[in-house]
Parts: sequence; C-alpha cells; structure tokens
Amino acid sequence: MTTFVDRVELHVAAGNGGHGCASVHREKFKPLGGPDGGNGGRGGDVILVVDQSVTTLLEYHHSPHRKATNGKPGEGGNRSGKDGQDLVLTVPDGTVVLDKQGNVLADLVGEGTTFVAAQGGRGGLGNAALASARRKAPGFALLGEPGDLGDIVLELKTVADVALVGYPSAGKSSLISVLSAAKPKIADYPFTTLVPNLGVVTAGSTVYTIADVPGLIPGASQGRGLGLEFLRHVERCSVLVHVLDTATLESDRDPVSDLDVIEEELKQYGGLDDRPRLVVLNKIDIPDGQDLADMIRPDLEARGYKVYEASAVARTGLKELSFALAEIVAKARAAKPKEEATRIVIRPKAVDDTGFTVTYEEEEDVYRVRGEKPERWVRQTDFNNDEAVGYLADRLNRLGVEDALMKAGARAGDGVAIGSEENAVVFDWEPTMMAGAEMLGRRGEDHRLEAPRPAAQRRRDKDAERDEAQREFDEFNPF
Repeated sequence: MTTFVDRVELHVAAGNGGHGCASVHREKFKPLGGPDGGNGGRGGDVILVVDQSVTTLLEYHHSPHRKATNGKPGEGGNRSGKDGQDLVLTVPDGTVVLDKQGNVLADLVGEGTTFVAAQGGRGGLGNAALASARRKAPGFALLGEPGDLGDIVLELKTVADVALVGYPSAGKSSLISVLSAAKPKIADYPFTTLVPNLGVVTAGSTVYTIADVPGLIPGASQGRGLGLEFLRHVERCSVLVHVLDTATLESDRDPVSDLDVIEEELKQYGGLDDRPRLVVLNKIDIPDGQDLADMIRPDLEARGYKVYEASAVARTGLKELSFALAEIVAKARAAKPKEEATRIVIRPKAVDDTGFTVTYEEEEDVYRVRGEKPERWVRQTDFNNDEAVGYLADRLNRLGVEDALMKAGARAGDGVAIGSEENAVVFDWEPTMMAGAEMLGRRGEDHRLEAPRPAAQRRRDKDAERDEAQREFDEFNPF
C-alpha cells in the first residue's frame, strides 16, 4: 500500500459569494420604510499552509477534489449573509505549487508559509447598499461572484541539508540509520528503499538533516527506475554524498564507474553542479571491501574528492563523516543571505487607466469588451430583472465603455459582447442608455430595455440563412 506520495494533481474550488437581498422595510404605519436588503457573504478561500508535521501528499492522492464553503445570501432587516469558511490544506515543507502547464505558482518553504490556491467570490450587494439619491428604493440586488475553480499540481522537494546518492544496495539506508534516529527499511536486494528517508544528525553544535534518496541507475534522469521521481529531492540540499559500495557482487560494476554513472545522471538532471561533493567508501568491514577501498582511494582523491571510509555494520568512520558534513553545512548556512521581513509594496493603478479594452471581431460581428470591472459587473447582474440590467448599463457608461465603443466605430444596434468567447454576455448597444432619475420606472423595471433589438435580429437572420444552406446541402448530398 502506498504510504508516500510526492506529486499530486489537486482540483480546488473556492466558495461562491452569497447573493444580495432585495427587500423593503415594512411595519405598521410604515408600509414602505425604505430598502433594507443585506449583502451576501464572501465565499471561502482554499489556502495551502506548510506544516512541519506533514511529510507526504498521500491525503490529497486519495482525495484530490477540495472545495471551500459558499457564502450565505443576505436577508432583510439589513442582515448580511455569513462568510464562507476558508478551507486550509496542510502541506509538507518544501512543496512547490505549479499550474497544469508546469509554471511555478509558489514555493512553500518554512513553517506557516501560506498560499491562496483559489480565492472565494465576493458577495453581492443588497439593495440597501445600492440605494442612492437618484435610485432611492432599488428593486434589485447584485449576485454573488463565483469562486475560483481550477487544477494545480503539488510537488514535494525534500528540505534536507545532506543528500545520500548512489546505486541501489550501496548502503545508504544503513548509513542514515546509524547516523540518525531514522529507521528505514534495510534488506539485501536492490530498490529496498522506495521513498526518501529523512533523519536528523547532531555533530557538535551543528544539527542538520540528511536524506536517503532511492537508488539511482543509468538512465534515471530520463525516467528509468525510481531516479526521476526522486531526483527532485536533492535540489535543496547543501552537499551531495556519493555512497560507493566497495563489496559489490556484480562483476560488471566497480565503485569508480558507479561514481561516474551517478555524476552523469546528476548532470543530465541539471542544477546541481555547484553543490560540494563527498565520497563515502562503504562496507569496509568486509575484507575485500577494505582492499578495494585502499586501491581506489588515491584515484578519487586525485579527482579532488574528499574521501571517507565507513561501515554501518561495524560503526567505523561515522564520527569523522558526520563532523565533515556538519562543517560543510555550517559554511553553506553562513553563506546564505539573511532573510529580511517582507516589504509591503503598494502599486496604485494609474488614474488614466480605464481597465478595459474594446475590439471589433469581424467574424462574429460584435464589439468585445474585456476588463476586470466590466466582466465582474456582468457576473453580478441578475438579467431577469430589468432594473438590474439598467443599473449595469449606467455603471458601464460611467466607466467609459460607451465612449470607447463610439471611438471603435460602434453604432446603435450593433452587438456588444462583454467577457471571453466561452462565457460572454451579448447585447444590442443603445448609446442613450445613460439617464437620470426621471427615466426610471417601477421597481424592477426599466423601460429603456423595451426598444427593439436590430443586432439580435440580424444575428437570427444570419443563423437562419446558415441553417437553410446546410439543409439544402444535406438534401443534395444524402451520403
């Protein structure tokens, strides 16, 4: 049964915002006491938080769909809806968040580091908040916005100071078991270690972590064996330790060629050239192992490696090795720049930034409006309420959309689409939609919307012609 997972695809959905309420205060002797509809609650966020006690992504492997709660709708009596509850997902230290295309969204390192994976939708305003001197009793409220929805990929990169790399059965698990309190699985067959093991080592005043990475073989960087799955776990380490088996029983292998193969795989993977290396000649408790270590040590030292001889079984050479690693780790920590408190930088938008664009699409015969505000206002509009639609037209006019349409060449009756092609609202543009209080009708109505819609009729005629042409083609081409 799988107990360690270091890569998952997570489907996250934030909560939707609650709808605003359209209500009028009524009591004895006050049949029309004014609007008192409350605002809708905010939808809950999906938040990733680093927790040191979590070591695997197994939980999300079994349950990849996560959703925060929705905000509650507003109520009469100026009662706002309850905000949705945020969904907090704990992840291991060293988790990298990516999108489906592989772009890094966040690198979560350090206890308590957070990242909002999906933001909840804002709640809609009630009619009490929409009341103004011109519109004293709105007969509508704004809808809540939908929360963010999408897929993210979580990858775990172990945060360790030292990484033990080497062929399967080179003795890495045995070394980490005697250097630290870790209890990895140890056996005399290849690929005994199927997951990275992490241990804590104390050498003098230095405390550091050491990771046992599953065995590498030729072609690991291209996906052969287990190497590609776990090579990411050595990216954050300060020092690489080559564990060489001096007592291998395979006739076609020797410690020096093993070192060359592993170095080539690390080179192919990339990004590890600047890490210092140590070489540990393991299993010297075996007579043939000690003889082989004596033979190859001069060659390795001539290459510039610091070589240490050790035996996990006899527990020899461990003290020298642990202190040598502590020295390198201490130097690496001292060389790191000091972390400074995050500075909050406020970058206000330019006052002349309209925040939207207008383009003409000849194929669709529409003028498309794209921008954060127009698209958000459309999502919040109840199109079953004419007064709400008129309010949307007023807001777009005040933003400058009408002027931009005129500059782009739009005429009365032309089709205008707000939003992307997949999720757009199309309407016929009337340049005189802006009006004062004298243009308003009864609550929930707006007589400006009773005008004919020539652009819509043109589109219907065009669709009818296309359907007729397709029907005639099918009649003459039955096969």
